[in-house]
Amino acid sequence: MVRERSHQSGQQKGFARRTFLRAAAVAGTAVGGVGLGSAAQSDDRKGFPPNGTTAYGAEIELGNGSARPFTTETPSGKPKYHGVEIDRAALDGLPGADELENSGEEEYTDKYSSTGEALEVHYKWSLTFFVEFPDAANTPFTFLGLNWNPNGHAGGGGAWEVPHFDIHFHMLEMETIDAIEGPALPPYDTITGRNDDGSPTEIESELAAEQLPAGYGRPPPPEAEERYITDMGEHAAPRDAPELPANPEAFTNTLIQGFVGTGCSGMDPELAFIEPMTTREFLGEFRGTESYEVAQPAVYPHDQYHPTEYSVRDLPAEDAIAVTIQAFEEI
Repeated sequence: MVRERSHQSGQQKGFARRTFLRAAAVAGTAVGGVGLGSAAQSDDRKGFPPNGTTAYGAEIELGNGSARPFTTETPSGKPKYHGVEIDRAALDGLPGADELENSGEEEYTDKYSSTGEALEVHYKWSLTFFVEFPDAANTPFTFLGLNWNPNGHAGGGGAWEVPHFDIHFHMLEMETIDAIEGPALPPYDTITGRNDDGSPTEIESELAAEQLPAGYGRPPPPEAEERYITDMGEHAAPRDAPELPANPEAFTNTLIQGFVGTGCSGMDPELAFIEPMTTREFLGEFRGTESYEVAQPAVYPHDQYHPTEYSVRDLPAEDAIAVTIQAFEEI
């Protein structure tokens, strides 16, 4: 078993957080029509995502615009992108926390619908969507979990309590993620020591160190009973993220990776999602294209293609932004 102690630091160094790979100004590319609604159909655009090899999932209503997941394969069938395209208009007109909390029974009631569901997640109100990705052979990714968090959410000593989006690229089935309730102790952890005030100081875990992506750390033992989050699972963060700890002014764009307990016992943990977490301000001001490294674990939960990069890309001809996982390599 992996044993954790409360003296572990979230500031251990030695790994790059989001290794910057490249940035390029994006010229306005010629784009054709914008037929974006139907699942598993390519539209006739000529820019990004590539025409002819891209399939779109269901469109969702977001703010004053919309968003839609997509999958791109190479002509030979190799996975190239899983992504979400977000209209710039969608960054305006988003519901506030009070609107979500008081939405009642007629609005924001279904995470599987085009309008989403208002849920209290991470102790804050969030607008949640579950949207299937068009199928891509040889990758484990199943659906997009998109959350708009008007007041941010707990974690990182307050680092993430600013308006932002959680963009989850999930590797497990919807019903598995939908069944998760929290905040709670992950099902693969056992608390073996507590302080006088009852806070955990020592934990035995089935989550082995080699399952964590390089440079990532789990929430510290005092937060163990709040690690497992509704409709998501456990979140591991880069140890050297500039906003950690308690520096929300430095938070713009951080890649979270997360775990879910699976298996017949409900105990066995596995890497289950990759999550670019981006502020609304960052997306609103973003221009060009930036690509970043996806830190890799020593042990994978699958033997398919796994992404080694994620990117944020301005789509000026579409007045939109795309967030993708990419540069897939066979495990």
